[in-house]
Amino acid sequence: MNTIIQTINAGGQLIDVSKPIVMEIVNVSPDSFYTHGIKEQLTGDIIDIGGCSTRPNAEFVSEEEEFERIKSALEFIRSKYPDAILSVDTFRTKIAEFCIKEYGVHIINDITGGNQEMYKLVASEHVPYILTFNDKDCVEKPDIDIVESALKFFAKRIQDLRDLGQNDIILDPGFGFGKTLEQNYQLLNRMEELQVFNLPILVGISHKSMIFKTLGCTPKESANGTTVINTISLLKGANILRVHDVNSARECIALTSKMFES
Repeated sequence: MNTIIQTINAGGQLIDVSKPIVMEIVNVSPDSFYTHGIKEQLTGDIIDIGGCSTRPNAEFVSEEEEFERIKSALEFIRSKYPDAILSVDTFRTKIAEFCIKEYGVHIINDITGGNQEMYKLVASEHVPYILTFNDKDCVEKPDIDIVESALKFFAKRIQDLRDLGQNDIILDPGFGFGKTLEQNYQLLNRMEELQVFNLPILVGISHKSMIFKTLGCTPKESANGTTVINTISLLKGANILRVHDVNSARECIALTSKMFES
């Protein structure tokens, strides 16, 4: 587990991630793998709202539809949890900009790896950015060194963001995005190598295909597998767990933290 003290500046609030924290997923897309809408109680350290499913073969959602879904969720959550740290899961710059300026969203979670337009937005608004390793070339080249590819991918884009003045960057290995099943596990096995950048690492593997395809079960039957991979991720240096089940993630954190304290 990474012992270097790290913080994220989210709207003037310093979030300490030297001890792992939990990002709670709020899916407002009806075709997501795991959709319960907005729960009665949201207990994550960060609430991540998404209106466009990113699962394979998901139905295309227009910008207008994604916008309306996220807007409704933000209005509800802001009214009930005014002090919540909010993240929006979107690859569309216009939606990200609206959420930052109109709802004070603290973090932008972009699963595409981003582009200059998005980079300029988060840098100018001083909003933490989740940079995801999502390179379609990897799945087309199953024999490549996936960790070396991740290191090169991150090094270039981190420099692009730094050149624009972006300070708060969170790295997401992008499990499930543009990778073969074997590449996902190779990346997990060597994930600690990503600590070379000295940036917080977010892992989002909750109910993903790398679990249920390996176990031969359905996404909803992969809760135990999710706990196992979350635990491994913590041992490999994860600072943030992006999950559907907050309680299970907190138990993973509590137990692994206790081990390192002993």
